Amino acid sequence: MSAMNAGILGLGMAVPDRVLSNADLERMVDTSDEWIMTRTGIRERRICEPHETTGTLGSLAARRALEDAGVEPGDLDLVLCATATGDYIWPATACIIQDRIGAARATAFDVSAACSGFVYGLATAAAFIQSGTMRRILVVGADTLTKQVNWADRSTCVLFGDGAAAAVVGPCRAGEGILASSTGSNGAGLDQILLPAGGTRMPVTPEAIERKLNCIHMKGAEVFKFAVRIMGDACLDALAKAGLTPADVDLFIPHQANIRIIQAAAARMEMPPERVYVNVHKYGNTSAASIGIALREALDEGRVKRGDVIVSVGFGAGLTWGANVQRWCRDEPVQRS
Repeated sequence: MSAMNAGILGLGMAVPDRVLSNADLERMVDTSDEWIMTRTGIRERRICEPHETTGTLGSLAARRALEDAGVEPGDLDLVLCATATGDYIWPATACIIQDRIGAARATAFDVSAACSGFVYGLATAAAFIQSGTMRRILVVGADTLTKQVNWADRSTCVLFGDGAAAAVVGPCRAGEGILASSTGSNGAGLDQILLPAGGTRMPVTPEAIERKLNCIHMKGAEVFKFAVRIMGDACLDALAKAGLTPADVDLFIPHQANIRIIQAAAARMEMPPERVYVNVHKYGNTSAASIGIALREALDEGRVKRGDVIVSVGFGAGLTWGANVQRWCRDEPVQRS
């Protein structure tokens, strides 16, 4: 029996209502709109209220994706949540989402690959469906990194925003859907971006909190160099696996972390600006949510049609990276309430 193709049947996104602009940050830390825009391309980001969590945002995005796909929660075989900022260290945030959306029949687990999570999630879902063991999988990429930001650290607090995206993945026509993926990791780069305290290696203590070790620590220059190199490598590898070249790509959706990284990756792919999707100015780095949010907005803007080749790529803590190549398997636009 030949392997079954798997593609995205529905997409949803959710972001908090609260907007934190660069002007707001100017009043909080020693920074400026010009400095942030020049180095990152970010103009504003969305910030959770205290009652909002990765689980609440992920559940809202999940409901919207199910509605978009015309799939009932009871039809799901698996709920997979890609996140680095779960509601708890354990249990999995996927279990929270599974319960909130009423997917009682579904298995649920988390994937921890930081900003690469959505790419990893799609690759995992496709493998389950291609094997014939599952037919309907919900992939959620959700993060609330502003809850882990040191708001006194101007080098990191300007970068991150909160958000969630969800995709319903299921069988599709031959030659469509997720054609290939390329993923990788390098644990030797662990210290380039991490949350030092909170796990079993370093529990959260008053001393750890005082030293801000329960907040994001990042070596920005090293992460930048890694990202610029690895995004192009991952895309070219995934395209080669699919038997395609950058010239075949209709839309390039990179992880929305930094405009300079996006531009460098696009140059490596020889991708003209009109084929590169960018919304980092609106949301900042939403980690595992960024690619899904960008794809949902690209659909809403009419930039994707059935048969288009879309390449998405992410990189993140771990260090991790990954790219998906897909041929869009739906007729657009889809009517959404």
